[in-house]
Amino acid sequence: MEIISIEGIVISSLKYGENSKILNILTKDKGIIGVISKGALKEKSKLRSVSDNFTYAIFHLYYKENKMSTLISADVINYFLNIRTDIEKLGVINYLTELTRDVYKSSSSSDIYDIFISAILKIEEGFDPKIISNIVEIKYLDFLGIGLYLDGCVECGSTSVVSLSHAKGGYICYKHRKDEPLYENEQFEKYVLYKFKEEKPYRIYKDNDVYVVSGEEIEKLLRMTKFTDEGARRFANKLRKMGVDDRLREMGIQEGDYVRILDYEFEFRE
Repeated sequence: MEIISIEGIVISSLKYGENSKILNILTKDKGIIGVISKGALKEKSKLRSVSDNFTYAIFHLYYKENKMSTLISADVINYFLNIRTDIEKLGVINYLTELTRDVYKSSSSSDIYDIFISAILKIEEGFDPKIISNIVEIKYLDFLGIGLYLDGCVECGSTSVVSLSHAKGGYICYKHRKDEPLYENEQFEKYVLYKFKEEKPYRIYKDNDVYVVSGEEIEKLLRMTKFTDEGARRFANKLRKMGVDDRLREMGIQEGDYVRILDYEFEFRE
């Protein structure tokens, strides 16, 4: 057993015995940790106020890997007072919590934690909880191997986008909008630009006869992709929309040549 201090948020709790609680704490580095908070239900317990759902804190624990850990104390980072007093916001947070647990079953990426915490903080700041919820849903798709095209209109590539279509799989411009909600420019900048950062640069070079593609976003996308037929198709489409195929052609690649990303090699097909 070791003593650790770790940032996390309580995503569920259960009464244990007469006066204690079992907490499930979502953390960035260790995923979901099961923790017993001894005496947390006692009125004068110092653990009482830090053992509630959605407590976001630095938790000090007697840590046991793959076993029940024990809560020593916690330093609260944010009490989320605005959320706790708003039924609508609480409902959205409950939904996002369950969604996050489900996504963790498919991927243990620490980025899931960052997205979840960032979303809660945005809701606490006053951002529209429904819009933030949609943002999280879309971001989580990447961890399921079905990410969306977010560099422009999914139909024509225009960067003058006015809405988001789940059915088409990305942004849409005014010309290709049908029944989707129309966002004002200011609203789009406030909410939509928050959710998607621009793709980071990638690098392509030749290693003997193999074309090597490297870059943080591409490598992350590869790790998150489940290479079913559908997953592979979406991965290839994402690379194409990022301009990787065009760059490879500029460098002289021919059909049947090999492309390597990390330890994976693919045959280039037109």
